[in-house]
Amino acid sequence: MSLPPSRAAYVGRLAPSPTGAQHIGNARTYLIAWLAARQAGGRLLLRIEDIDSPRIKSGAAQQALDDLSWLGLDWDGEPIVQTQRLPLYKSALAQLRAQELVYPCTCTRSDIAAAASAPHWEHEGPAYPGICAHRRAVDADSLERPFAWRFRVRRSPDFVDAYRGPVSIDLTQVGGDFVVWKSAGTPAYQLAVVVDDADSGVTEVIRGDDLVPSTPRQLLLYDALQLQPPRFAHVPLVVGPDGRRLAKRHGDTRLSALRAAGVRPEALVGLLAWSCGWLPQPEPASPADLLPLFDLRRIPNHPFVLEPELLRRIGYSPT
Repeated sequence: MSLPPSRAAYVGRLAPSPTGAQHIGNARTYLIAWLAARQAGGRLLLRIEDIDSPRIKSGAAQQALDDLSWLGLDWDGEPIVQTQRLPLYKSALAQLRAQELVYPCTCTRSDIAAAASAPHWEHEGPAYPGICAHRRAVDADSLERPFAWRFRVRRSPDFVDAYRGPVSIDLTQVGGDFVVWKSAGTPAYQLAVVVDDADSGVTEVIRGDDLVPSTPRQLLLYDALQLQPPRFAHVPLVVGPDGRRLAKRHGDTRLSALRAAGVRPEALVGLLAWSCGWLPQPEPASPADLLPLFDLRRIPNHPFVLEPELLRRIGYSPT
């Protein structure tokens, strides 16, 4: 695998997953990523992350495209679809196997839960306790049980986040050896996004801060595959009044529900811009209106609490 000939120009990406509907929290992150790319005069790619086949919802991919278009967020070129790129992921796995950087793991979730006692990052499960770490890649040929491939974590690279600043995470305490290929025969998130972003020449990844622990893992993969990593920026999430990530308990915050209720996209975009510190109050705005105002540094460094009153101000009452 090789990099595109030039990485000088800005290349960003939007990467909806059709495992469910896109909601207001997704919209905020997409808006930030769109503004960063367009203000820089760069390209913005769209990737459908559909490799998690058991959780994929029928029609969710098209709905995500409709949601983005409704918001006024465009992209360059045809959408990239992960399930059409399996040969690239298999090639990357073969490189990791050849270097003995991965090993076959037959552990179940209950095995890990029973053995693990290490602390973990918010939104992360317990660190993998190394039950199968004694195996070599060649041992996969003799296994009769289904197995996943785990990457050996021998170090924890620090990085400078474009929004958060310097970040240091001890991966031995947060996740440990991580899965790059699932027992179902499909690539895991960590491997697929590294391959995709490098192959597409992505120069900056903007995503929610729940994915901060993924970055040092992905940096290990970039290094192992001799690929150039992008810059990363992790922005705060949108949460409900209880401080927890948006979910059904907070009412219906799906973008498709807002569309069906007749909410104007400019009203939602203006609300999100206000939450990022670019407008003095929530008022209708298009993404293009915000280009002169976009500044990543002005986004408050805490989650945005989506109070019901804010939704009522844009003409929506979640049920």
